[in-house]
Amino acid sequence: MARLLTPAAAADALAAALRDGPDPENHPPRTALAVPGGELLLMPAASGAYAGVKIAGVAPGNPARGLPRITGSYLLLDGPTLRPLALLDGAALTALRTPAVSALALRYLAPAGHPLRLVLFGSGPQAYGHLEAVLSVRELAEVVVVARQPPGARKLVAHAETLGAPARTGTAGDVADADLVVCCTTAREPLFDGRLVGAGAVVVAVGSHEPDARETDTALIRRSAVYVESRAAALREAGDLLVPEAEGAIGPGHITGTLTDLVAGRMPAAGPPGCPQVFKSVGMAWEDLAVAVALFETAGANSET
Repeated sequence: MARLLTPAAAADALAAALRDGPDPENHPPRTALAVPGGELLLMPAASGAYAGVKIAGVAPGNPARGLPRITGSYLLLDGPTLRPLALLDGAALTALRTPAVSALALRYLAPAGHPLRLVLFGSGPQAYGHLEAVLSVRELAEVVVVARQPPGARKLVAHAETLGAPARTGTAGDVADADLVVCCTTAREPLFDGRLVGAGAVVVAVGSHEPDARETDTALIRRSAVYVESRAAALREAGDLLVPEAEGAIGPGHITGTLTDLVAGRMPAAGPPGCPQVFKSVGMAWEDLAVAVALFETAGANSET
């Protein structure tokens, strides 16, 4: 998939879907079922000439077995007839589309005009994908990797250096000097003190889609302009927002705007001055469909048959 579609091209596909497709606010919610190994997710979507469904498994015990935490498959269908067209690796699709969603948001929110200092939380597949996605939209002065497992952090640092980005391992306190903070972990509690984040910084949080799990704290959310893929989805699933709301720190109207607002130009680039910008992603089925279609059409264009 990475050979067929770059993070920038995947972000372009997502932007086109937002301009031409159905409103994400009206997309069906994901179905989640608790199973013995973890959680089973069902994510259907349809738009124009195509439809599709992702069946994904989230198995927290898998990494200890040497297996991926995220599993699954994506079935792409012809829209009018619902004939199967392609079967894609669901985990690989997720590893491509989630960073692409973040890259699209960063096109509008991340400071421009100078190299950025990135603090990256996590060392799994999403951390690698986000590093490359960020590099597709902004130049980086430094990458600071913060991860629970030191060997994983050092490996990601080495990978960043092969991409031409100066890198080192660090601690949560490094967010104080960051232009950009990206959180792609399995954490259920805040990763850092939100009071340390600078007023001009951008924070991207993608690691959770559960109402009681979050990577950012109440202090950060309360003082930030917050952007989401969909207000409806965020207020169902985004613990980063729902926990502060339950605490009485913010209300449901705290969300500044959506990805659709940014792409349509209804929000100013880089957001309002004087406060951090937070993009909270929970992952949505329309995103999987948009990237799956782009992969399918690119594969067809490159095929000799």
